[in-house]
Amino acid sequence: MKLTQRTAILITAAATWLALAATAATASPPSVQGTAGAAKRCITVTATIPVGTQPSGVAVNPKTNTIYVPNSFDSTVSVINGRTNTVTTTIPVGSTAIPAGAAANPKTNTIYVANFDSNTVSVISGRTNTVTATVPVTGPEGVAVNPKSNTIYVGSPEHGTVSVISGRTNTVTATIPVANFRPEGVAVNSKTNTIYVAIANNNTVSVISGRTNTVTATIPVGNHPGGVAVNPQTNTIYVTNSSDNTVSVISGRTNTVTATIPVGSFPTGAAVTRKTNTIYVANSSDNTVSVISGRTKTVTATIPVGREPLAIAAKPKTNTAYVANTGSNTVSVLARCPR
Repeated sequence: MKLTQRTAILITAAATWLALAATAATASPPSVQGTAGAAKRCITVTATIPVGTQPSGVAVNPKTNTIYVPNSFDSTVSVINGRTNTVTTTIPVGSTAIPAGAAANPKTNTIYVANFDSNTVSVISGRTNTVTATVPVTGPEGVAVNPKSNTIYVGSPEHGTVSVISGRTNTVTATIPVANFRPEGVAVNSKTNTIYVAIANNNTVSVISGRTNTVTATIPVGNHPGGVAVNPQTNTIYVTNSSDNTVSVISGRTNTVTATIPVGSFPTGAAVTRKTNTIYVANSSDNTVSVISGRTKTVTATIPVGREPLAIAAKPKTNTAYVANTGSNTVSVLARCPR
């Protein structure tokens, strides 16, 4: 079986996590102020939270200020209180699940976790922190939610499809072929009801209409795209290209690449804070996060985090982001520098 970039990183991390576990809980990576200069724009690591083994995804519910982190080696999800930056509970999702991606619907307080090895998506109640349903999906990895339509989109790299799940019935209502070239990252623009899927081995992004569940455009990007993030306010999409060390910036209006931004080594996950128009990119090979201004399309800061940062999620209205560090079994919290 061919490896997705997420799976390849997890396998590499598995060889080193035992040696790192003793220091992961106490070690805080150094932080730096970005080249943006103004103190009010300074972003740093404000906390380092120990989680399970090989964290592989992050989802944030901004309404409850809660963060959910799938731990692929443990087959669990760590639940983090965003106020105290502590793990409040750990949710099992199956003994051999290998959870990968995660997404949250803040309107329904429901979390969706893609379990790659058990071919399922776990549906978790944010109120009870329990699995309330299990939806069969073959080889799921990337997950995204449209809160407005209560619809979940799940990419299956081994099958070249995106499964559409109804959040009301917890059933698959459609399966969308996106060419058999390994769909990985998935993101949704809820304002336009459009889904964007990174096709890793075809170096493209598939654009899907949420109304018709069909591919309406295919956009060439960089080499081996993986992570996708959307700013619905500017209708702009950001795609990490891991083999190019770049981020492609796509206009949602024209479905064209408007800029290509150099970032760190082997970028994987991406996240957007729409109010501040800031983009965060996890660079897994050099253990950093690139902070990008959506206005200038330039990197304004490079922040050291934990080992092998793989996934990242952000609160939409603040400059707070959460980074899953696969190699050090931690989550780095990025926020404005203390005054």
